Amino acid sequence: MDTSILREIVISAFPILIAVTFHEVSHGLVANRLGDPTAKLMGRLTLNPIAHIDLVGTIIMPVLLLVFTNGQFVFGYAKPVPINPANFRDPKRDMAISAAAGPLTNIGLAFLSMLILKFFVLPLAAVFQGSAAKAVVTPLALMLLQSIKWNVVLAVFNMIPIPPLDGGRVLVGLLPHRQAVSYSKIERYGLLIVILLIVTDIADIFIYPVMSWLYSLITWML
Repeated sequence: MDTSILREIVISAFPILIAVTFHEVSHGLVANRLGDPTAKLMGRLTLNPIAHIDLVGTIIMPVLLLVFTNGQFVFGYAKPVPINPANFRDPKRDMAISAAAGPLTNIGLAFLSMLILKFFVLPLAAVFQGSAAKAVVTPLALMLLQSIKWNVVLAVFNMIPIPPLDGGRVLVGLLPHRQAVSYSKIERYGLLIVILLIVTDIADIFIYPVMSWLYSLITWML
């Protein structure tokens, strides 16, 4: 295995777990506030990442893709938080709000990582110049940069307007009832459509530029 790929896996593992965990918990918390306690009753409103990890989708698939594509293509998923729209006062609207909570949380985490890096870690590195300090500060700075990167990736990727991704659920919530019902029927093919977008030039044109723009927007202060 390429040492640079191994290094990226090690540095990215913790930020990815945090990003995925907060993403899923935010769905459940908002759904609970809107009247659906399903995630709470099933023990999914926890910051323990083990509760949200899908062995194949969160660990095996992303690592294998990272290794075999030499870091050029990564795709994965967490164990979805269970939501029962029947418990909502307004199922169509509240489902969209619950869906939007995940990407918005990731954007918030990206900004928080930037602030910690700018106002705590980088000043700490400037004060302590010794090798022992660098051994702590450098990995921490790299992990925070990876946190910004992966939270941006999760936010933008999940806001692709194709169900079952969050963006698809938000779009269904915004469409008139008849159009929403028709559009929601593509959910069974949604993941296949998303994979096709990623492995073709369409992702290069529409998705990756948005990720790059948002990453630049968050990190311009550094």
